Amino acid sequence: MPSKVVLEQKAKVVADLAEEIRNSVSGVLVNYQGISVENDTAMRKALREAGVHYVVVKNTLTGRACEAAGYGDMKQYLNGMTAIAISAKDEVAPAKVLKDVAGKVESFKILAGYLDGAVIDANTVNALADIPSKETLVAKFLGSIQSPLYGLAYALQAVADKMGEAAPAAE
Repeated sequence: MPSKVVLEQKAKVVADLAEEIRNSVSGVLVNYQGISVENDTAMRKALREAGVHYVVVKNTLTGRACEAAGYGDMKQYLNGMTAIAISAKDEVAPAKVLKDVAGKVESFKILAGYLDGAVIDANTVNALADIPSKETLVAKFLGSIQSPLYGLAYALQAVADKMGEAAPAAE
């Protein structure tokens, strides 16, 4: 039977992880079995740069934390060597980085995730990863707004240039 100290440490891990999940905008659960140290180091660096917290915790503790945070449905995916990537600000960052790793490492698999208070499956996580970044979407939107305005400006300039030409001489 575990000692009281060990049980308190585990309870703290569950409480901290549950709080982090509750305060995040999205998260992705992966099976990291078979990833090399080199790939794992590169993945962790990319996740850190994207502002994503990646943590490996025992499945039972992760399950309890997910349940405490309101994502009890994620417990069904907690089999094998799992880790969770949690993003406090960017909804698509964990999905993008982990999908890139899953494309390079055959044994690395995206299992599930959560977004907007709901558990999502691996297919939805992959679809989420295909969404362009917020900056790209804003740039495309602004470009689509500016395009008609540029067309109007060019047309008005052409009319002004035409009217400014010298009138043909009357015979």
